[in-house]
Amino acid sequence: MDDSKSLSYFFLGLGIGVAAGIIFAPQSGSETRGTIRRKAAEGGDALRRTTDELRDNAGNLVDKGRDLISRQRQQFSSAVDAGKQAYRETLEQGRSVDEAAGQALDQTAQGI
Repeated sequence: MDDSKSLSYFFLGLGIGVAAGIIFAPQSGSETRGTIRRKAAEGGDALRRTTDELRDNAGNLVDKGRDLISRQRQQFSSAVDAGKQAYRETLEQGRSVDEAAGQALDQTAQGI
């Protein structure tokens, strides 16, 4: 933001300087008015170009933000899925251990 304010102040100072130079220049009134019109049109064109550039940059930032959010959402979803899978595998391993322990106890009980 500071850069854009500095740029705005620069153009404002430039415009004031040009206007002062035109006003105090040794030209006729009609020549001066024509020069002022031309410079005003140039300033308007420069303002339109700057506005278009800022709009494009803002659009690019929005697109990058959307892409980043989409990637983060996918990574989070993948992490949740991996966590669910690890939980299932742990449950299965626990069941296998329980079954093996139960069989061992049954065999021990039969041997007694």
